[in-house]
Amino acid sequence: MLFDTHVHLNARQYKEDREEVIERAFATGVHHMVVVGFDRETIPLAIEIAEQYETIYAAVGWHPVDAIDCTDEDLQWIEELSAHPKVVAIGEMGLDYHWDKSPIGIQKEVFRKQIQLAKKVNMPIIIHNREATVDIIEILQEENAAEVGGIMHCYNDSIDYVQACLDMNFYISLGGPVTFKNATLPKEVAVKVPLDRLLIETDAPFLTPHPYRGKRNEPAYVKLVAEQIAELRGMSFEQLTNTTKNNALTLFKIK
Repeated sequence: MLFDTHVHLNARQYKEDREEVIERAFATGVHHMVVVGFDRETIPLAIEIAEQYETIYAAVGWHPVDAIDCTDEDLQWIEELSAHPKVVAIGEMGLDYHWDKSPIGIQKEVFRKQIQLAKKVNMPIIIHNREATVDIIEILQEENAAEVGGIMHCYNDSIDYVQACLDMNFYISLGGPVTFKNATLPKEVAVKVPLDRLLIETDAPFLTPHPYRGKRNEPAYVKLVAEQIAELRGMSFEQLTNTTKNNALTLFKIK
C-alpha cells in the first residue's frame, strides 16, 4: 500500500501513455498519489486526472522558477480551486536559486502570498527548495507556516535543518536520490527522520531511482524508494510502506 506523495502525471512526458503509467503504478501497489500542478498549464490537468481516479488527488500552487509570471488573479484562481474535493494541498511553492528566470525578491513575495493563502484555506503546503534552505526556513517561520504544516518535498539538504522543519509541523519526503549509490545526505536523513514524519515520493518524471536513473521516472518506482529506506532503517518493507501511507493520509486529511 504505497503512497506517492508527489508526482507529475500532468507532465508532457506522459502525454502518450498516461493511463498505462497509472495502471503500472496500481499494479505495483501504489494505491494513492498526489499529482502536483504548478502553473496555468499543469494545474487543470492535475485536477482532471484526480477526478478520474478514486485514490489520486491533486495539489495546486505556483512554482518558484515561474514566480515572475504569477499574478494576483492566478493566486485567486488557486484559492478557488482549493475548495475542490480532490485538492489536498497548496503547492508546490518555495524558492529556487539554481535557475535565474525569476528574481529572488519576486520568488519570496509569491512564496509568502501562497503561505498566507494556504493558511486562509487551512491546507498543508508543499515546499520546493533548490539551494535556498536557510531562506525558506526563515520565511516559513516568519509567516507562521506551522499553522498548516506540510511537506519538504524531495528533501535534499543536511540533517542539520530537519529539526527546524519538524518544529513547524513539516514532514520530510524522500525520492529517487536516496537510492543513488553516493548520495550520503538523503541516506542519512532517511535513517534519522522520525518515522512518524517520513514520506516517500517519486517527483516523476524526474529524479528516477537506481537502477533506472537517466530514464523517465514513473510512480511505480516509488517502491524502489521504499525498499531502500526500509533497508537503511533495518525495518520491514511492509512497516515502512504502511507508516508512510498513514502519515500521508493524516497530513492530507484523506479518510
